[in-house]
Amino acid sequence: MGKKALELLKTKCDEKNYQRLIALNNQKLIDFVAKYVEHCKPKSVFVCTDAEEDAEYIRNKSIENGEEKRLTITGHTIHYDGYNDQARDKENTRYLLPSGTDIGPLNAVEKEKGLKKIHEILKNIMEGKEMFVCFFCLGPVNSPFSIPACQLTDSAYVAHSELILYRRGYEEFKRQCPENFFKVVHSAGALENAVSKNVDERRVYIDLENYIVYSTNTQYAGNTVGFKKLSLRMAIYKAAQEDWLAEHMLIMGIHGPGGRTTYLTGAFPSMCGKTSTAMVKGETIVGDDLAYLRNINGKAYTVNVECGIFGIIQDVNPQDDPLIWEVLNKPGDVIFSNVLVTDENIPYWLGDGREVPEKGVSFSGEWVKGKKDSKGNPIPHAHKNARYTVGLYGLKNCDKELDNPQGIEIKGVIYGGRDSDTSCPVQEAFDWDHGVITMGAALESETTAATLGKEGVRVFNPMSNIDFVSIPLGRYISKHLEFGKGMDNPPSIFSVNYFLKDKQGKYMNAMQDKRIWLKWMDLRVNGDAEAIKTPVGYIPKYEDLKRLFKEVLDKDYSEEEYIEQFTLRIPENIKRVERIIDTYRTKVSDTPAILFDILEEQKQRLEEVRKSKGDYVSPASL
Repeated sequence: MGKKALELLKTKCDEKNYQRLIALNNQKLIDFVAKYVEHCKPKSVFVCTDAEEDAEYIRNKSIENGEEKRLTITGHTIHYDGYNDQARDKENTRYLLPSGTDIGPLNAVEKEKGLKKIHEILKNIMEGKEMFVCFFCLGPVNSPFSIPACQLTDSAYVAHSELILYRRGYEEFKRQCPENFFKVVHSAGALENAVSKNVDERRVYIDLENYIVYSTNTQYAGNTVGFKKLSLRMAIYKAAQEDWLAEHMLIMGIHGPGGRTTYLTGAFPSMCGKTSTAMVKGETIVGDDLAYLRNINGKAYTVNVECGIFGIIQDVNPQDDPLIWEVLNKPGDVIFSNVLVTDENIPYWLGDGREVPEKGVSFSGEWVKGKKDSKGNPIPHAHKNARYTVGLYGLKNCDKELDNPQGIEIKGVIYGGRDSDTSCPVQEAFDWDHGVITMGAALESETTAATLGKEGVRVFNPMSNIDFVSIPLGRYISKHLEFGKGMDNPPSIFSVNYFLKDKQGKYMNAMQDKRIWLKWMDLRVNGDAEAIKTPVGYIPKYEDLKRLFKEVLDKDYSEEEYIEQFTLRIPENIKRVERIIDTYRTKVSDTPAILFDILEEQKQRLEEVRKSKGDYVSPASL
């Protein structure tokens, strides 16, 4: 657009904001902003730099616009999404793919058709509103991991959320002057009572080739904060071209003997213990959701893409989540969403351990005990997907390496699912390929009654990333295998299962037992513990676990408990292997041959042990 773009921006920006754009010396950015200023027709444009005064301007605008309201504790606010805008819109989240492109069974729309539709919706959508031009850095600044990012939005709430969740990136943009950067165009659309009115026109479209996310007629952060799961899809696409990994993973530090810290990443499907693992007592958190991994000089390094948490608040209480509870009850920049707020401007949510107030304002509007929806169903005082948005820096267990531009060397990768009858609480893969295939690519998780209304249905979810994989699944798995081949000593791979049950249906693991499994991983990757080899991987020795239970939890751990938990369940393991083989043979056309080889070898090992030792084999006999 060149000169025309500059002239257009002069009509929408005051001199200060115009100069902020010019100072970036980036014509591609100028053209991008100008294109959507011209198309969306905002009344004015605010350009957010890294300055705190700019963040304060956006926070105040969110209050002024009615998107947020101040609560009793300084810095805390409440935001409500529309009644029908409370979660990620999977149906209308689609990839824009050129005609003839095949990347597997993904939710997609033909690119030209999709672009036409989204631009029809965006036409003049910001009339009368202010456009916020915000810059972020995905990953630490001045880092080999850094991806510059720019979001255009007419929602001060969305911009405020991103200022908490991501590192500010205006100066990084200026430093890099990138030609390729992640872009998001968002509008909440017409508002009614400060929430998106035209939810039937809600669309979230992702243009992988040009690294652009389009989001319209929605405020819910999962649909609008473009640098979370939406940009994860673009990052996976980019990583596959550049030989690194973009993953749906926590990052944490395990504190072991002699003051050492061992860093691990971990992928867990929903409701499988991801957040509780990242926040486990005695260890430190680097991140709870998104990780970039790179091979640097033959070692695996990672960073947290974010610097904050957009977390589900249900069941956060002072007993189970003391560190989160503390942040949610002290002054600081905190956004609550879709919880109940009383006349005293105090927030309440499901499972917080407090007595439910008689009345207040919630996601359903004015709320009183006994309120019902149009079908006669009770409306809870807070939404089950209600959230909190906080920065990691306010947590006492925030790891000091969070912003290390060189990244953090990781020694282990964890895959965890919900499994009532097959996998033991913790085990280690034989090597990188074995772990990628049998623990990562084979990851599945049982549904709960609360999730789908039916318990025990096993959902296939490789690397806990199935919803976000933007390349053919077979290629995605191949990229993981290649990642390990380029290393002198790739990270160990572990699986954990916090949900194993006995014959009476009782969980064999207590909630705090995960601390022991993590401590054992620290010992293993540092060569401080031996293990027992089984047909499916290495498991701990009883003596090591007994000592750890006593040292860490001051708990006696009996040999009977150990045998019950770590018995090799051969029929269930064989069925699992057969399920996974069948899934890849029937549903994934580009599966690498090594996947079938490794799974068939595992099945053969199980059958050989079964012949000599029976269906259920005590670890003592292995």
